[in-house]
Amino acid sequence: MDHFSTARLTAQRLREDHLADLVALHLDPDVSRYLGGVRSAAVTKTYLATNMAHWDQHGFGLWVLRTKDGAFAGRAGIRHILVDGVDEVEIAYTFKRDLWGQGLASEIATALTEIGLSQLKLPSLIGLVAVEHCASRRVLEKANYALEKHTSHHGEDVVIYRIRR
Repeated sequence: MDHFSTARLTAQRLREDHLADLVALHLDPDVSRYLGGVRSAAVTKTYLATNMAHWDQHGFGLWVLRTKDGAFAGRAGIRHILVDGVDEVEIAYTFKRDLWGQGLASEIATALTEIGLSQLKLPSLIGLVAVEHCASRRVLEKANYALEKHTSHHGEDVVIYRIRR
């Protein structure tokens, strides 16, 4: 599953040559607000390597997203994450600021959920969201994820949403 498309996006498996786009995305303080803060180029390079290794280990991971005209739009994926000592599989999505409010997060969340539950046959998926990130919470709710619990993750107050196969 190296690539897939939705109505308005194409997704391509994360590669080293995506570094510059990811650095620009992670340097935007508005985009990074709910991602633990702005990340330097060096931190993003490590992030890229970690997420490419996830693909090698699990056969799925993060994709770079592009609009139909080929412009970089963001990143999204399905990945393992440790939450409260439990290995979970989350969907994640982050878009450039100028693409917010167009329904792209809902579009990709629906696609990731279908891939995770139907194609990868995962028993469940979670969405891990900062408590105050109302837009992302609405995306998960529209994709039929149910609020499961409040917890702390890397020192931040978060909520866990879950959907089951």
